[in-house]
This record gives sequence, C-alpha cells and structure tokens, in this order.
Amino acid sequence: MTPPAPDELAYSMTLPAALTSPAIARRAARAMLCAHGLDEAVDVTVQALGELAACACRFTPDAEFYVSLRHSGNTIRVTVYDGHPRHTSPRLAAACDGRRRSALRLLARVVGACGGEWGFGESREPGGGTRMWALLPVRVAGGFSTANKDA
Repeated sequence: MTPPAPDELAYSMTLPAALTSPAIARRAARAMLCAHGLDEAVDVTVQALGELAACACRFTPDAEFYVSLRHSGNTIRVTVYDGHPRHTSPRLAAACDGRRRSALRLLARVVGACGGEWGFGESREPGGGTRMWALLPVRVAGGFSTANKDA
C-alpha cells in the first residue's frame, strides 16, 4: 500500500474545549503529517496547531472548537474556529483582539521564523465565531527544527 501524497493532506476535527484538547490535536497532526510524508514540517506545524488550539480553548464560550489541517502548493494551512463572536463595541473588540494577539505571541514567533503568515478574524462560517490560521511553507518549516536545535 502506498502512503497518501502530501497534497492529499486534508483533515478536520471537532474537539472539546478542554485542557487536554491541544495535546490531542498535536498528536493527531503529527500522525497525519507523517502519514503523508511531511515529516520535515511536523515540528513547526505541531507547535502552531498547539498554540491555536490552546487559544481556542481559552476564548471559546462553546463546548467545542473546530480544527482544519490542509496541504497545498507546498504550504500547510492550519485553521482553528472557536465560538467567540466579534464584539459590537469597537472598544471591547480592540481589547479582545489585544488579548488574543497576546495569547498568540509564541505562534507569531514560530510562524515568523519559518517565513509563514498567521492571523485571526471573524469567521465567515455559519454560526460565526473567530477564525485563526497559520500558513507554513513546508521547505522553510523543515529547517525550523534544525535551526532551533542549533540555537
């Protein structure tokens, strides 16, 4: 049996907003990436997903959050949706965005180190909430673990 190709990486899961869920998401992502031959991107993807999942658990008022992991064009896209709606008050929205940005400081550093992109905003999905994402270039992400081991 031949392993699935990298561009066939397209998974999603719904997890409870519980303290154990970021660890479950990291383990699942590691298995998925390795199964698709994307071993070189495991460390940075697992770190990014763990940060996004932990933030979702902290902010969502719902009992669960949604995770999507995709590969296309030599880029891994990690997306997490939580149920925290956008505030209607500009002052509250700015304060909430600041807290979320602060909670994602490590994500910003990790994604920046591999030349990726990240962000968050209002979900366009039915039900609303917040969408957080990270785009991780596989070639650069592969050097992420080696560079950090030397540091």
